[in-house]
Amino acid sequence: MQFQSALAIYMLFWTLTVFLVLPFGVRTAHEAQTDLVPGQAESAPVNFNLRRVLIRTTIVSAILFALFYLNYVYGWVTPEMLDWVNHPQ
Repeated sequence: MQFQSALAIYMLFWTLTVFLVLPFGVRTAHEAQTDLVPGQAESAPVNFNLRRVLIRTTIVSAILFALFYLNYVYGWVTPEMLDWVNHPQ
């Protein structure tokens, strides 16, 4: 696998992982028992920490990419294994 291809696939994993990690650890004003700022939605997070989200995203996406790359190298799951329509009897 070329470096550019691996980087592109890693970036896809990273982008997907952002949306998976984003909701974890978020507390609303009601949950934190603080007052709402005028105009603030009730579902808005109280203390959003972007650094924590980026670190979690990088760790999870690195693990997922490592699993993907190991599968690419060792062939644990192949396209033929996933072909349920034309599966030989």
